[in-house]
Amino acid sequence: MWLHVLLFALTIASTTFVGAGQYAAFLDDFHGSTVLPMPFSALLLRGFWYSGTILAILGCHELGHYFACRYYQVDASLPFFIPVPILLTGTMGAFIRIREPIPQKRMLFDIGIAGPIAGFLIAVPALVIGIAMSHVVRLPVDQSGMAELGEPLLFKLVSWLLWGTQPDGYSMNMHPMAFAAWFGLLATALNLFPIGQLDGGHISYSVLGGRVSTYVTFATVVITIGLATFASSWVVWTVLTIAMLLAFGPRHPRVVDEDTPLDPPRLLLALFAVAMFIVCFTPAPIRLIDVIQK
Repeated sequence: MWLHVLLFALTIASTTFVGAGQYAAFLDDFHGSTVLPMPFSALLLRGFWYSGTILAILGCHELGHYFACRYYQVDASLPFFIPVPILLTGTMGAFIRIREPIPQKRMLFDIGIAGPIAGFLIAVPALVIGIAMSHVVRLPVDQSGMAELGEPLLFKLVSWLLWGTQPDGYSMNMHPMAFAAWFGLLATALNLFPIGQLDGGHISYSVLGGRVSTYVTFATVVITIGLATFASSWVVWTVLTIAMLLAFGPRHPRVVDEDTPLDPPRLLLALFAVAMFIVCFTPAPIRLIDVIQK
């Protein structure tokens, strides 16, 4: 228990520190000022806009898995949060450890899909509130060194509904809560990749069976390699994915009822998982503007 508490406390600290920097940048409106807009203690307090939002999204995602495990009496740990203060996000997410095999396909499916749905249900209202607190500003003439975030379909829709289409030379300055929701959508998409023992891999195996889901895993890895050649921000994810497959193998662990099809309600939920992936995915999460312009 002490390790869970320690990692959670460190992740609160790292994401709050990052959130303070994001709030300062939000107030700066792309001017590039190096002067703090308010005392650092006040910025830290406002860092909770980002910290509280992203921890709620990631925490609910993992608790979705955890409570599904508890429902089926599958032994699982509480969430482990991963603090990384040097990253733009302040964290690499969270995970739970499932300590025993999952015996049945419906259990595997429910445990796999519970996390993405729980996190998505928090990310969507956070996205709407965060974008509502954002504002549109004129971009500076010199944009070198600035980063452009890839916008998932759901992000584009909410932005358009609340702010319309921005004219040339203008861009939406994202409130830290909106950035947390953006990261939450990206994390949802990453977990829904139908690879190995990711959430999407559990869903793919439950719906398609062992042989077909293995082929899907290989095909998705090829796609991630292609994404890494398109946008460098996919390189780390691609390397981690390949390392995971080398460590655990491409084939999903078998369940006793592998050949038994899922019931119609779970198949509908699988389609909902596909829809979640589509609206949360972006082909280029982060790109430098000066690289784009060359």
